[in-house]
Amino acid sequence: SGRSVIVVGPLLSLHQCGLPREIAIELFQTFVIRGLIRQDVASNTGIAKRKIREKEPIVWEILQEVMQGHPVLLNRAPTLHRLGIQAFQPILVEGRAICLHPLVCKGFNADFDGDQMAVHVPLSLEAQA
Repeated sequence: SGRSVIVVGPLLSLHQCGLPREIAIELFQTFVIRGLIRQDVASNTGIAKRKIREKEPIVWEILQEVMQGHPVLLNRAPTLHRLGIQAFQPILVEGRAICLHPLVCKGFNADFDGDQMAVHVPLSLEAQA
């Protein structure tokens, strides 16, 4: 999981959120490692982790593929009703803030004056359903 300030992302669709590269690579690291090994870019987890640390271009390509198949959950505390946690399709963005479409803020009771949100990745298929 991760946590960051939210900023407006007017070019995003309602079902998308922008995840900073730093947060995304931490959240999806195990999936990226598996992708590097499956594509024979790395022969073991140690080499795969080094490639991630060195931020090689193939890492970002695999991360993009992985993110397409894994929704993330965004939560803004306090969670007072079920709209306080919602699922989004993550998109890689530059910077260090989570981007949200302005129309989804009402359910979170959020605005863009420094509010923070937590992001979680459901790992199993049951959790994603």
